[in-house]
Amino acid sequence: MKNFYDLVNTRSSLRSFLRDKPVQEEVLLRVLSAGRMAPSAKNLQPWTFTVVSSRETLETIYPCYPADWIQSAPHLLFVTGRRNDAWVRKYDGYNSLETDLTIAMDHMILAAAWENLATCWIAAFDPQKLRRALDLADDEEIFAFTPIGYPAPDAAPRPKTRKELKEIVRYL
Repeated sequence: MKNFYDLVNTRSSLRSFLRDKPVQEEVLLRVLSAGRMAPSAKNLQPWTFTVVSSRETLETIYPCYPADWIQSAPHLLFVTGRRNDAWVRKYDGYNSLETDLTIAMDHMILAAAWENLATCWIAAFDPQKLRRALDLADDEEIFAFTPIGYPAPDAAPRPKTRKELKEIVRYL
């Protein structure tokens, strides 16, 4: 079993899935529960999690993203939210929606890695096509989604390059 630091150091975005091997419901529920437990500003939890598994709905989503490798995933996971449901900082009007949705997605991606599932954070999508495909309400927003499934044997992680801590940490 991995420890947390092994998990965050070895997790990577994968782009090849076993299409014909759906994730078991109990595993998906554990991943979704990790998102549910994510912190949000003022604990408002302004999110909705949508798992798309039906071939018919997946086919309507594929045109929203330019690379066809997502079609190998048995599921796509979306985190959406409403700006009016999120916390707003009174001093400058900052709205926490994007931060809250991002934290929830990150929790689910880490949980998926714990479950030996492959994911890949996707933000390079056509928002209007995706809104129509998911039948989102006018006030629902989406910032990212991920395919989720078991990695295919050819799913090799890309080498990670990260800045050294001394380049990004400041102590006062």
